[in-house]
Amino acid sequence: MREQVIQMVEEEKIIAIVRGIDAEKCMKVADALYEGGIRLMEITFDQKNPDSFPVTANAIAEIGAKYQGRILVGAGTVTTPELVELAAKAGAKYIISPDVNVEVIRRTRELGLVSMPGAMTPSEVMTAHNAGADYVKLFPAGELGTSYVKAIRAPISHVKLLAVGGINEKNVADYMAAGMCGAGVGGNLANKKWIEAGEFHKITETARELLAAAKSVK
Repeated sequence: MREQVIQMVEEEKIIAIVRGIDAEKCMKVADALYEGGIRLMEITFDQKNPDSFPVTANAIAEIGAKYQGRILVGAGTVTTPELVELAAKAGAKYIISPDVNVEVIRRTRELGLVSMPGAMTPSEVMTAHNAGADYVKLFPAGELGTSYVKAIRAPISHVKLLAVGGINEKNVADYMAAGMCGAGVGGNLANKKWIEAGEFHKITETARELLAAAKSVK
């Protein structure tokens, strides 16, 4: 499965980040994303509300059960080895963290999952890579800009980087051209206003635009 996830990231480029969405609406979001061509979906844990962790895990499990590998679901904002284990039991295929937590990376790899910790500086990127991360999430990429991406990749071009934070259909191709392997897109795709208004078609349309832009760079 690790190889399948890595291959999917390399081919599909876009990971949809679903954050702060009610569990009962996550399936509708997943359906809209799938219709738009998205095949990678991250559902995040709400660190302000630990009581919601089982609900999030259940959403991961339900989407995974429905799509049976047609969407590969990962867990986001994973901050402890215990959360890695909860996500793994729910069927998450990859673990995305907000920071470089070596224990989280190690437990992720021990369980055979793909590790994607978040980092900003070259030192953080290398610490994550040396700990076994498969990809390193460069955050906030949109604020840092493509010039920063190019500068950081110059000495560490062997590390696979994902652009996260401020990425949309208008700038994603620039980040791919700067050498990123893929991008995580949150509110610019799984937009809460669209979801609350029941405008899931907008998610589908934006997903198509994002994928077309990301894959336009060879």
